[in-house]
Amino acid sequence: MTAYKQIARKNLAIQMIEHLKKRNMEGYYCETKKEALEKAISFLPSQCSISWGGSESLNEIGFMDYMKVHKDDYQIIDRFAGKTVEEKREIYGKSTMADYYFMSANAITKDGIIVNMDGSGNRVACLCHGPNHVVLVIGMNKVAYNLEDAINRIHLVAGPTNTIRQQMNTPCSKTGSCADCLSKDCICCNLVITRYNRQDGRIKVILTGEDLGF
Repeated sequence: MTAYKQIARKNLAIQMIEHLKKRNMEGYYCETKKEALEKAISFLPSQCSISWGGSESLNEIGFMDYMKVHKDDYQIIDRFAGKTVEEKREIYGKSTMADYYFMSANAITKDGIIVNMDGSGNRVACLCHGPNHVVLVIGMNKVAYNLEDAINRIHLVAGPTNTIRQQMNTPCSKTGSCADCLSKDCICCNLVITRYNRQDGRIKVILTGEDLGF
């Protein structure tokens, strides 16, 4: 990434953090993935309970690897531990009561509106209600001009890429663009727009200068 692009992203992030503040969300800017991981784990007290949604962004900053190494420092609710439908349902239930829930977003507008499209809905459910704290790690590559552009980004970029990652049999996994399908494998089931946070201190957004996720 050029120095000019880094400066532009930082300048935009500074403005976005002010908008997030107006929406009662805490905003932070980290130039690198390494700094983003350090900021994310800085919120965590010892032995707090932690869970997370499926997120390539968390993988890319090293969050999953960190949790594997420090698994004894926290009470980890691992979404991948469940093998049966019943076990997965139980884990998702426990996730809603976690002290901290980590995730990314499919898009965020320049004025601080967070936009997510989900398949099963467990990720957006925890964003809306349940965990005491929700920490979102979002690459500046996911910034959209407005709400319409944010949704378009999901249909053109995030959605098709995620269906390929999850090996879903959807039209977009083959064409690279949303077909507004009603496939059994559709991951565009729940559209959640987070425009304000009523619980003080609950939602924290870490904007990252380096590209993250899809």
